[in-house]
Amino acid sequence: MSLRRVTITVAAPLPPPLQTPPQLPILSRLRVAPCRRCYSNPKPSPLLRRQWMLSSPSAPIHAISFTKPSTSSFTYYSNGLSVSHLRSAEEAKPSSSFYLIRDDLLHPLVNGNKARKLDAIIPLILRHAATDLITCGGAQSAHTAALAVCCAERGMRAHLLLRGEQPAVPTGYNLVSLMYGSVSYVPRSVYANRNEMLMKHAELVAGDQVNVVWADDILNLENDELSLNDNGTPLWKVGNVRRVVIVNEGAGSVAALLDQKIALVVDAGTGTTAVGLALGIAYLGLPWKVVAVMLADTKEKYEECEKCLVSDFKRVYGLESLEDDEGIVQWVERLHPRRFGKVLDGEIDLCRQIAQQTGVPLDPIYTLAAWEQAVLFADSEDEKDSLVVMLHTGGTLGLFGLAQRYASDFSSSGPNRHAL
Repeated sequence: MSLRRVTITVAAPLPPPLQTPPQLPILSRLRVAPCRRCYSNPKPSPLLRRQWMLSSPSAPIHAISFTKPSTSSFTYYSNGLSVSHLRSAEEAKPSSSFYLIRDDLLHPLVNGNKARKLDAIIPLILRHAATDLITCGGAQSAHTAALAVCCAERGMRAHLLLRGEQPAVPTGYNLVSLMYGSVSYVPRSVYANRNEMLMKHAELVAGDQVNVVWADDILNLENDELSLNDNGTPLWKVGNVRRVVIVNEGAGSVAALLDQKIALVVDAGTGTTAVGLALGIAYLGLPWKVVAVMLADTKEKYEECEKCLVSDFKRVYGLESLEDDEGIVQWVERLHPRRFGKVLDGEIDLCRQIAQQTGVPLDPIYTLAAWEQAVLFADSEDEKDSLVVMLHTGGTLGLFGLAQRYASDFSSSGPNRHAL
């Protein structure tokens, strides 16, 4: 039995005179290992027998430092700036800093949390010889684009149901979805009932042979009588038929969940990534906490999603130490609450400023929210005993779509300062 290795290399230390953040003794040498009870368990957890999509799970880590030259703005620095740049702000207070895990660099098109989710899901689907995958999302869904790319790379067909009307000019993730998958635009009234919509489309793709399964159900196929025909043969093994798998919106599937205190900050769309991280931390017994910035729903909805995913995880993999009513994620409001998908004045300028000062691309819908929360935590007295780490979940191709809606923000003029 071989254990999957996770190796994360810490970037070079910050140049003086900035105070270098403490090193990451756990992250820099982390190897995924089961909790102690797994060693004495005669039937090891299924987590130890999993196959994975990514050839290597490691991602670069950057050290981000920031100063506050005035009450209305921050100035950011990354590892390679000269000392003269760092001393340019005379009124700056001593710098604070946090680490940034660059999951956006995992794959040119399938990056961030989408790569992490599909890292677990795609091998399960391939193992069961799927020919077609059905999923859904918005016109600029990073999830549908990522799934389409992964399917095309592995000889499967991706059928993508996108909410609303076709954009006049396809850009960003919408363009990737169109290039790699079969796209259908669905009226919002139909999209409101996602499960029914997905199942009807899957049955159309499957044709006369009823061979449709949800991604979560694949976990139980070996013991699921519904997956067998009258002769007791798994349906996946029968003939040259189309085998259709439905993947939930945002890959919200239990199959996708996988001694210094660390506050791990992440943006939360569906919340699956945050819950998966928290479950992994609990499984490994690490003294870390996950701070998830809520973007698309109320706290009550995120907590409900958390309970469902934790319950499913315990059912499939087992994690007896977790109580059913025990919350494992710290859900927080974003710094500037608004309707999901709405961009506020100054946010695109702030993304440009951060990109120009650090080389790190952010988008104003998702990752900017996590960045601002990481800054607040790193600058907070309440978190002085924790190392703050932001997980960059990707999403930067979404900027191409935003460039259509907010053309004036992408003019050649320099970025304006944005007050936090």
